[in-house]
Amino acid sequence: MEASSPSRKTLCPEWQTEYIAALVELDPKTLFERVMAAEAAIFNRLQAISHHSGGHAERQAIEDALGTLRVLKRDSLGFPDS
Repeated sequence: MEASSPSRKTLCPEWQTEYIAALVELDPKTLFERVMAAEAAIFNRLQAISHHSGGHAERQAIEDALGTLRVLKRDSLGFPDS
């Protein structure tokens, strides 16, 4: 299945690709950039789906991802716990 096909985008929206890239990044300098890119992609997706009544599963996945990114920022990048 090609990355640009509609079913591929449904299964793995861009925010998930950015999120996974942040999760597997080991270099602290690059990790910061990947976390910022993941958060931006997530917030863009939230804006895109904000007017739709469905999408509960994706919203829950986004909440989980944001929580994990907060832990990454705190534990790996030294951000204060918010």
